[in-house]
Amino acid sequence: MRRSLSMATYLALARRGPKAPLRFPTSRPEGTLLWGHATSPGRVAALSQIAARLRVGRPDLQFLLTAAPGLECPEHLGEQDFFQMLDEDTLPGAEAFLDHWQPDLSLWTGGHFKPALLHQCAKRNLTVFLIDADEEGLNASRQRWLPELARANLRDFSTIMARDGTTAQILRRLGVPGGEITVTGPLQEGSTALSCNEQERDEMAQVLAGRPVWLAAMVQPEELQVVIDAYREISRLALRLLLILVPDDETDGPEFLERLQQEQLQVAVWSEGDMPDETTQVLLADTWGEMGLWYRLAPVTFMASSLLQGLGGCDPYEPAALGSAVLYGPNVGRYLGAYSRLAGAGAARIVKDSDTLAQALQQCLSPDQAAIMAAAGWNVVSEGAEVTDRVIDLVHDTLDALGVV
Repeated sequence: MRRSLSMATYLALARRGPKAPLRFPTSRPEGTLLWGHATSPGRVAALSQIAARLRVGRPDLQFLLTAAPGLECPEHLGEQDFFQMLDEDTLPGAEAFLDHWQPDLSLWTGGHFKPALLHQCAKRNLTVFLIDADEEGLNASRQRWLPELARANLRDFSTIMARDGTTAQILRRLGVPGGEITVTGPLQEGSTALSCNEQERDEMAQVLAGRPVWLAAMVQPEELQVVIDAYREISRLALRLLLILVPDDETDGPEFLERLQQEQLQVAVWSEGDMPDETTQVLLADTWGEMGLWYRLAPVTFMASSLLQGLGGCDPYEPAALGSAVLYGPNVGRYLGAYSRLAGAGAARIVKDSDTLAQALQQCLSPDQAAIMAAAGWNVVSEGAEVTDRVIDLVHDTLDALGVV
C-alpha cells in the first residue's frame, strides 16, 4: 500500500507537461533498437562499447544512448548510434519519449531512477535491466522525500546486477529478494584487442630484435616537434632507438616526412613499402588500420592528440590491451576516466613537453619497468571484461527470446 501511495503521489505531480516540448535528434530508425541510460561519464563509454560489441553478432542493431543533464554526448557516435539528454521526469515527457523511440530492450545503469519514465516502461511491458547498481544511485536525492519510490521502481526491472556487496545489501533492504540480485563487480569500459597481420608482426619482430622501440600514436602536426625533440634527447642514452611515428591523419604523411628529413633523421616510410634497417631512426607509419601491429611491437606508447588544448586525446585502452605502457599529455578530456584508471594503477604517466616525455621514456623503456606498467594496464583493461561479457550475453539471449532479429 505504501508503495502505491508513494508512486501515486509522485505520478500526480509528474502529470504536468515538460517546460519545453521534447525534441528528438532523428526519427525512430528501422530494426532492433537497444536503449541504454547512462548516469556517469564512465557508463557513457561502457554502454557505447557494449553496443559496438553487440553489433558483431547483430550488425543491424541500432543504439539509443540517453544521459542525465551534465553528461556529454560521446565524440564519435556511429551511424547506428543516437544520443538524447533526459531532463525532467514527467508523464507526458515519458509517454512522448517511448512513443517516439519504441525501444526493444533497455539497460539502465547505476540508479538515479526516473520514476515516471520507468513506470511507463513497466506499463508497456518493456524489458529493462538494471546493471551496475551502486550505493550512490540507490540513495539519489530524488528518492529521499518519497522513500518507497526506489522500492516501487526496483520491482519493474527484469534483472538486477549490483556493483558490490554493499549495494546488494541496500537492494535487499529495499525489498529485492536476494536470489534476484547478481553481484558482478563494476561495469567499466575496456578494449577488445585490435587485430593485426601476424605474418607482418613476426617479420617486424625479427627485424627489430634487440632494438629499443617506442611508438608515438595519433600525432598532430602541432605535436610533431615535441616528439622529435624527445626522440633526440632519449636517443643519446638508448642506442639504436627506433621511433614508430603514426600521424593522426594519414594524409599528413608527406608533411611529416618533409619535417623529419629537415631534421636530418633517417626515415623509412611504411606506405612506400619500406622496412626499417639498422640505420633507420624513424618508421613513418602513415597508413590506416594497422594500430594493432604497432601497439604489439612497441613496449611504450605515447598517446598524442593530447598535448594541446582542444584535442581531447585518444583511447588509451587500445595500447594497454596489447601490452604497451602508456604516456599521454594533459588534454585528454574525451577519455579522462580511462587515463585516470590507468594512471591510478601505475600503467600510464602524464607528460607535458619534450623534456618530460624524454624523462618518462628513459624510465619506461627499461624492460622491467615497461613490463610492470604493461601488466598493470592489462589488469585495468580486463577488470570489467567479465561484467561486459555477461551483459552482452544477457542482451543477446533476451532479444532471441523476444524474437527480435
